[in-house]
Amino acid sequence: MSVLKVIEILGNSTESFEDAIQNVIDEASKSVRNIKSVYIQDMQVSVKESRISEYRVNAKVTFGIVGD
Repeated sequence: MSVLKVIEILGNSTESFEDAIQNVIDEASKSVRNIKSVYIQDMQVSVKESRISEYRVNAKVTFGIVGD
């Protein structure tokens, strides 16, 4: 039987949504092992002077945990 845990992480980037998602994965990987999937719950942008200035994602990261 496998046991999975889900954490919610907010990520951002000035480049793209894809880069914001990769930033979530990169940061989560520093303290979480065995990442199985990333579900993007929400996507937003910040706008300055009629231009996109920042891409934001609300992501749910699923990873396996080892039981006793």
